[in-house]
Amino acid sequence: MTYQITKTFTFAAAHHLPQLPDGHKCRRVHGHNYAVTLTLEADDLDQLGMVRDYGDLDPVKRWLDGTFDHRDLNEEMPVPPTAEWLARLTFDMWAGKFPQLAEVTVSETPATTASYRP
Repeated sequence: MTYQITKTFTFAAAHHLPQLPDGHKCRRVHGHNYAVTLTLEADDLDQLGMVRDYGDLDPVKRWLDGTFDHRDLNEEMPVPPTAEWLARLTFDMWAGKFPQLAEVTVSETPATTASYRP
């Protein structure tokens, strides 16, 4: 049996994907209201009956806001600023602090998501 919790954080940012073909709409500078969801899993609950206290995840929100909110992701990310890479970078940043972290999902729109799970 596995227990699972999720917490979603949001921020707004711009990016463009110059690696896409000429004429592709995402090649142009545009913005999104991103939603980043962390999924934490555990086989057993802690002494408080939780996978992890949601409040423990507050540093993730501060990091997302301080690093990406209202910025150009092309200037902030060392890789192409796709949702897939944002999910991977977020996972790699926080996996050491939260050993229960199992997956990070990034949504650029209500209809699109990209996830990273090692």
